[in-house]
Amino acid sequence: MTDPKLTTANMTPRDWVQVLAKYREPNSWRSSFELVVSLVPFIVLWVLAVWVAQYSYLGAFGISALNGLFLLRLFCIQHDCGHGSFLGNRNVSDWIGRALGVVTLTPYDVWRRTHAIHHSHAGDLDQRGIGDVHTLTVEEYHQRTPFGRLLYRAYRHPLVMFGLGPTYIFFLQNRIPLGRMQRESKYWVSAMGTNLAMVTILALIVYVGGFAALFLVFLPTTLIAASIGVWLFYVQHQFETTQWDSAPDWQIHDAALHGSSHYDLPPILRWFTANIGIHHVHHLYARIPFYRLPEVLRDHQDLVDCSRMTLLDSLKCASLNLWDEKTRRLVSFANARRSAA
Repeated sequence: MTDPKLTTANMTPRDWVQVLAKYREPNSWRSSFELVVSLVPFIVLWVLAVWVAQYSYLGAFGISALNGLFLLRLFCIQHDCGHGSFLGNRNVSDWIGRALGVVTLTPYDVWRRTHAIHHSHAGDLDQRGIGDVHTLTVEEYHQRTPFGRLLYRAYRHPLVMFGLGPTYIFFLQNRIPLGRMQRESKYWVSAMGTNLAMVTILALIVYVGGFAALFLVFLPTTLIAASIGVWLFYVQHQFETTQWDSAPDWQIHDAALHGSSHYDLPPILRWFTANIGIHHVHHLYARIPFYRLPEVLRDHQDLVDCSRMTLLDSLKCASLNLWDEKTRRLVSFANARRSAA
């Protein structure tokens, strides 16, 4: 049994998995409470924004922007459902996740599969491309044609990554299962079922509130939540001291602890993001309910400073684009150019 007095200096990531196992049990009452205090304000603000749109477009937009934070929190709850950590009953968790997937425009079963692949191969240079932010090594980047490098630079541009990208992912990419999932019917059922429910709800929105409700309430709420969500996912793995390796050096527990950040946000933002910033702990033990993650940091100070970054620190991550295998750092295009010179 692992000695609880061990610290990160002499504990392996695998040792931490044993320590974290005791936090995995969800509390059904607490989970239900978290769902209610996220879903009820979301619905109330939705109705309020539609009503205000009759008198003030700007007011409706402002309420919708605020509601984007509640939608983001609902996605984080859906995320816990996907890991089976929200409720002890996996079937109930899955159906809550599927229902929330209609609200978040995310086919639950499709997303759960791609996210599981992400957890299984995060930081693995040999298994990139599914459920992650596409990242090239410096050498791979320089081996591309000028047009290939231009495409990659465009993809990594902040306006694309956090503006056009979220719109594409949630409005287009999520509509059909991609890759290997195209051959399995259950993923088509998930995607088409979600699409049908979405179309029904959107038709009801237009019928009740007109196109003002669609453009001043639905779109701002969804796009703001999507952009913040993509940013969160980005900084959780795209930071300077993250960790990437190829086989046989890649180890899942090392990549989880050292390739995921501790995004130390202000308390109000921690609440709206359902503690997803404690991402290194989440990747080490994904079955821990989000509301128990602060408990882990409280009990284990050694995990607080591991890959920690503040909101201000995280802004620098937007300029990091390539993995430098020599320095083992994520670097900017400018640094990669200087290195090549």
